[in-house]
Amino acid sequence: MNTDAHRIRVLKPLVHLASLAPLAWLFWLGAQGQFGPNPAEFINRYSGDWAIRFLLIALAVTPLRGLTGWAGAMRFRRMLGLYAFFYALLHVASYVALDQYFAWGAIWQDILKRNYITVGMLALVILTALAVTSPKAMVKKLGGRNWTRLHKLVYVAAIAAPVHFFMMRKGFQIEPLIYGGIAGALLAYRAAARLRVHFRVRAAASAASEEAGAKAA
Repeated sequence: MNTDAHRIRVLKPLVHLASLAPLAWLFWLGAQGQFGPNPAEFINRYSGDWAIRFLLIALAVTPLRGLTGWAGAMRFRRMLGLYAFFYALLHVASYVALDQYFAWGAIWQDILKRNYITVGMLALVILTALAVTSPKAMVKKLGGRNWTRLHKLVYVAAIAAPVHFFMMRKGFQIEPLIYGGIAGALLAYRAAARLRVHFRVRAAASAASEEAGAKAA
């Protein structure tokens, strides 16, 4: 068996287990009555924290491949992105069910009037669109170029999620700033990589043009 394929086969169930560990821990805390005086708020913030973490971890896969040269890392990006969506969905579901008790009118007013909820919902809409279109069949259905353009919206979600977190917290909080800094670093890596490719292509085109000119002379 190919070494890389074997490594991925071994790592996949471990990544699934690690990704489900926060959910298992949440159930354990609930069973032990350790949600604190406001269980709805605890569940909401806990799930939101993990949604951002998995989103950033998923975005870190591409830099990991670039820095290590291990192409197999890309096999985990979709999985991690779906876990980000799962925890984001749990985050919003806890708000809808435990905080607002399915009062859709009040929820709609919150989305319109509270900026941090507006930004958070934007991130959820983006993650939902990416999750729905993540199967390989959707790439064929949408077309490779359209699918790629759509999935670049993950960068908007990566900015919106820490901004939502920062706006939600009262007073100065270091945690959302850390998440924002990580998101900024990951996006900067991608921008730098694109610039390197751009300049490399331009240099190659310039060299080819000079060579053609020399031959013509």
